[in-house]
Amino acid sequence: MKIPGDMSIEEHNEEVLKYLFNTYFTRLCQFMYTYWDNKQEIEEEVMDIFVHLWQHPEKIKPDLSIKAYLFRSAHNKCLKLIRDKKETIPLDEIKEEANSDETNLLEAKELDELIQRAICAIPANSREVFLKSRNDNLSNQDIADEMGVSLKTIEKHITRSLKIIKEILGDQYIFLIFL
Repeated sequence: MKIPGDMSIEEHNEEVLKYLFNTYFTRLCQFMYTYWDNKQEIEEEVMDIFVHLWQHPEKIKPDLSIKAYLFRSAHNKCLKLIRDKKETIPLDEIKEEANSDETNLLEAKELDELIQRAICAIPANSREVFLKSRNDNLSNQDIADEMGVSLKTIEKHITRSLKIIKEILGDQYIFLIFL
């Protein structure tokens, strides 16, 4: 896993950690705000991500980008926060919840249709690249190698795809494109 300047996270280089922290701390916090609204907890969780990265650089797969690793870690931290804070529902309220489940199913179906429409709106080449990135979890370099094109071409396709999806989904669901 290479960082600008031919430095590696595996070498326990403080400059690398400082670079990663300065580059990604705010972005990770902003990403986590879409899931959780407690600023202090979010900042603590992001700090934990960097501490874990520093203590266990060997756990990062060489074929995974550091950015992907950091955002996946942030996503997992959010899910853990949500799971840990989940409240149980008293039995007498279950009937009320059952009625809202029907509404949630309709909303989920509408959201799924919106996502499918957004993906279909992406031009074919860009859509193929985007789906390889999101569904197959391939790195940009892996996609470029597989398709026989430059890394810049892949980045262009993904940027185009994200722009189209954001236009269709709107800011309300923008967090979905990072999943």
